[in-house]
Parts: sequence; structure tokens; C-alpha cells
Amino acid sequence: MPLKLVSWNVNGIRAVHSKGLFDVFLNEVQPDIICLQEIKAQQEQSPLELSGYHEYWNSADKPGYSGTAIFSKIKPLTVVEGLPKRLETKHGLHDDEFGNTNTEGRVLTAEFDEFFLVTCYTPNAKDDLGRLQLRHQKWDPAFLAHVTALAKKKPVAFCGDLNVAHTEEDLARPKPNVGKAGFTDEEREGFGAMLKAGFVDTFRMFTQGNGHYTWWSYRGGARAGNVGWRIDYFLVSEELAPKVLAAEIHDGTMGSDHCPVSITLDVEVS
Repeated sequence: MPLKLVSWNVNGIRAVHSKGLFDVFLNEVQPDIICLQEIKAQQEQSPLELSGYHEYWNSADKPGYSGTAIFSKIKPLTVVEGLPKRLETKHGLHDDEFGNTNTEGRVLTAEFDEFFLVTCYTPNAKDDLGRLQLRHQKWDPAFLAHVTALAKKKPVAFCGDLNVAHTEEDLARPKPNVGKAGFTDEEREGFGAMLKAGFVDTFRMFTQGNGHYTWWSYRGGARAGNVGWRIDYFLVSEELAPKVLAAEIHDGTMGSDHCPVSITLDVEVS
């Protein structure tokens, strides 16, 4: 039985739930595993009542900020919060040098029989690029080191809001956004390093060209005009790629400034 995996930056789980749209989406798609980013809540604040799902939360220390969660019908073998404190990267050994991002609940890793699943909310470089150095020199290498280390044990699927449009086809207006947050050379290089390491952008396995976006500004009627960015992804190890049966963007799903993305995997789970 194929496995349906969903990733969604909900921009506040309580907000999207209060609109009734979270339940509508779940009923329509019937995912086996749900990965969320920017939940902006502690588990005890959750308004969700998801029958049949095991819940795992990695909330930020700061109230109402960031955070990730995984809801799974299949109980994981293990679940680990955050990035490991010690990681070998191309720049040397990182010892929890990620600008305290581990306190922001940005990574959650679940292990299943056939693969690891990682949900990620990558730090935004900020409009003034104040976090670009952290992103480029510390976060991106550390996250890549994490998923690469996992891939030495078993295949990996990772997903989430990676806060970068990789190519000009991944945003509606590339030229005026060159050098701006989400489309700097440094951020695009970080995404490219994931591909060079052998991870596969699943959406591009099935769909080419522009016009396919996952985030839209709330300003200027951007979503109505589809003036968006593709910054939410599912990437998988090369050996897992042949088992990806479908990769979709659910751009008709409202409730957040992001829409969900999903993949269908042909894997056996217990």
C-alpha cells in the first residue's frame, strides 16, 4: 500500500485550525504522515484531535514562534529533536554552532523501517540579509551533514520550508529578486549542495517549468495572481527516488501563506 507524506508550513497551527481548513485538507488527502513547520505553539496548546496519529512536536523555546511537528499513522522506531550537536561538515566540526537555532524547534527526525523522515524549517535570511551568514556558513552545511549522515544508515526523505527558490523557474519574478532573501547566490548554492550530495528534488521528477509555487506574499493579491515562490520541498536519497510514485503541490489549499506539498512512496512499513 503506497504511503502518502505531506509537508505544510501552516504559519500557526492554531490559526489554520480555527479556519477549519486543516481538517478539510486531511479529509481530502488522507495522508499517512504529516510534517508541519512554523507551528507556533507548544503541544499542550494544540487544538488538534487527530485520531489514529502518533504526535511528535519540537516547539521553539520562544512562545508563538517557529517549531515543527510530525503526525504519523505508523509509529516511528525513533524520533529525535533538532540537529546533532557535533557534525562533520566541509568547514570542519560543528559543535552546536547554529546560532542557537536548536532552541527554535526547526528540525524533527523520525526513523521508520525503510527510511528516515526529516521535517525542517530553515531559517529565513531576513529582508536585510541579517541571517544570511548564519544560513550559509553554519545552518546549510550542518543540515546537509545531518541528512548525509542519516543516508549512510538508510535512505532519507526530508521536507519542509527550505526558504529558498533554487532556480529562476521556482519563482514568478526572478530578475527583481536576485540577491534578495530566498534568492541569493549563497542560499541557492546551499540547495545545490543538497543535489550534488545525491538528494533528488521530487517535484522536478514529474513537473518542469515555472508557475508552480508554494508560497505567496499576503500583499498585492500575490496568490490570486500566482505571483509566488516554490520554497517548500520533498527531497529524497537517490535510492529512494525510484519509489516516489507522485509529487504534488496542493496550491488550492488555503489557510496559510504556504500550501502543502506531498509525495507518494512505494515502501513497506509496519
